[in-house]
Amino acid sequence: QVQLVESGGGSVQAGGSLRLSCAASGDIFRVVTMGWYRQAPGKQRELVASITGGGSTSYADSVKGRFTISSDNAKNTADLQMNSLKPEDTAVYSCNGRIYSSPFSFRDYWGQGTQVTVSS
Repeated sequence: QVQLVESGGGSVQAGGSLRLSCAASGDIFRVVTMGWYRQAPGKQRELVASITGGGSTSYADSVKGRFTISSDNAKNTADLQMNSLKPEDTAVYSCNGRIYSSPFSFRDYWGQGTQVTVSS
């Protein structure tokens, strides 16, 4: 089994910064991608940022230039640095990992989610 544990999040005023961290542990053979999703009340979950095991990154247009995703392959962690936060960034943020637990088997794993609230 694989577990994803998130930390960070909280409340901040508009223009502020927060950092989210996600650590994967357990039966990890190889990490394909790790990413951060968010879901605001009444809205669908959306991909915020992702990073591959090779370090390629992808961002939602709404966060480009403000958020940065990074990873430590040795530790199986992925961090999301969020700067210039806006009230519309308020959501529950969840870590996702597409992870091989054996050479032939992979699946998506999810963290428990962490609340980010940005006040105006």
